This record gives sequence, structure tokens and C-alpha cells, in this order.
Amino acid sequence: MAEGVKKSEKMWMDGAFVPWDDAKLPFLTHTFHYGLGVFEGIRCYQQTAGGSAVFRLKEHLRRLVESAHICLMPMPFTEPQLEQAVVESFRVNKLAEGYARPVAYLGDGAMGLGAVNPTRVAIAVWPWAAYLGDEGIKRGVRAKISSLRRMSLGSSMPRGKITGQYVNSILAQREAVLAGYDEAILLDDQGLVAEGSGENIFIVKDGVLFTPPLTSPILAGVTRDTVLALAGQEKLACREQAFTRDALYVADEAFFTGTAVEVTPIREVDNRQIGASAPGPITQKIQELFRKATRGQLETRREWLTAV
Repeated sequence: MAEGVKKSEKMWMDGAFVPWDDAKLPFLTHTFHYGLGVFEGIRCYQQTAGGSAVFRLKEHLRRLVESAHICLMPMPFTEPQLEQAVVESFRVNKLAEGYARPVAYLGDGAMGLGAVNPTRVAIAVWPWAAYLGDEGIKRGVRAKISSLRRMSLGSSMPRGKITGQYVNSILAQREAVLAGYDEAILLDDQGLVAEGSGENIFIVKDGVLFTPPLTSPILAGVTRDTVLALAGQEKLACREQAFTRDALYVADEAFFTGTAVEVTPIREVDNRQIGASAPGPITQKIQELFRKATRGQLETRREWLTAV
């Protein structure tokens, strides 16, 4: 999972491409010390008919800009400028498939919590396989309910994809891996299932899909939204409804969603088998629809693709 990043040739920084190894930050970069920054994870896929396309680029960059707005960080670039920068990053680095990481951060200048430094923006792209592994996508992963709770609505900004908020996720994920699991699942402060350390979560019970609502302390995931749209297209019953840990234990199927993990089945939680302990029929259907959508095989969803 924590594999090394394969360097690309160039990185986009503040409007210009620089060699990867020259993309460096001053030590007193404010975000490095205090965690106030925002980021996105975006994937580019080879298309079945030829060429490559970035999946749901506009939605990701809208969330990046909205996250910066939540954090009172003025963005120096427009969404169309950022879209062009991501596309050009894949072109310049000759990547037919890969992962893009745009980051907006507060640069150096003043220090202290009250410092208001200029917003800087950088974009890196690199080849990246499935976050929880190809085997995880095929067979499903083992997850553990974390001892840490997802940050509450009163103490966090869950609509923002904010760098500092991911300390909570990192600690939960490390706890799970050290205990021999693949991933963590966090509950909210009411004891209801929130999300994975870096993923949204769905369960299936009696043919109905359930996922926590956006009134829960969860990220409004782009892949989550994609799955809801695909489920609606296929007339699959789906409810945005909170559920408990034991409802997860007795689910017929469960899976994570996210740009990095795509659609990854969960075969076990806290040593309890989920369903048949293998990807179930609805999970497999969603996986196949997602694969087709990302590779340009769903004519009804071509608007999700931005050609490279």
C-alpha cells in the first residue's frame, strides 16, 4: 500500500513546469508547520476507444476550490486554469494512465497561527496502482473498526479535503495495519459508521445499497457520487442513511469507494465475515459499471471524461 512514488519528469508549480527534483518548498512553508492546506486525488485512464481521459476532473477541482474557500485561502488560479494544468501535466509527462495530486498551500513569509501568507498551488502526476492492491479489488480487504472516532461536525470541516484533518485518518490507518488489517473504518461521535481512513463506505442488505448521508462527518466523495449515479441509472435501490457497526457486521456486502481505491470490496470487519467473504453480485456490478465509466464505455456518462 505505502509503495514508493515513481517520479515523473516534471511538476507544475504556480503556473509553470519545473523538473521533479527541483520542486522544493522552503522550510518555513506555513502549511508544512500547521496543516492548513487543501488537496485532491484525481485519476487519468486509458480509453477503450483509444487515447486517455481524466475522470471527473471538473468535480474534483470544484471541490479543491471550495475546500480553499472553506479554509479562507484565496485561490490564485481559476478552475479552468487548474483543469488545463492537470491535463497538461499528464501530457508533458507522457502518462497514459496515472494519478494527479493538486495541492493548494500557504507559502512561506510569516509564521504563527494568524499568519496570512500567499496561496501557492502545485500539481504532481505519477503512475499509481490500486491503493489497497489489485488483490484487494479482486478478493476484498479486511478492515478494523478504529479506536479513534471520525472528527465531529463541531470540530472539523468535513466538506473540505484539508491536509491537517488527515492526521486523524493516518493514525486510524496505522492502527489497523499494525493489527494485521488492510484498512480502518471510523465511527462518528454517535457511534455510527462514518467512513474509511481515506474512503467512503457502502453496504448492501437485502438488495439495497446504504451509505452514510452527507449530514454525517464524511467527505462528499466524487467516487461516492459516481456510485450513487450509476446505481440510480441501473435502478438499484440506494439509500443515504446512517447505519451502525453491527449493521455493517451483518451486511450481505460492503465496499469502499474513492479515487485511490476505486471500488474495493470489504470481505471482513473485526474478524467477522461479510456475506460470503468475497465480492458480492451488487459490488461486482458496481465495479464493472465504474470500470466502463472510467474507460469511456458508458455513452450516457461521457461528460465525466476530460480528454488528455
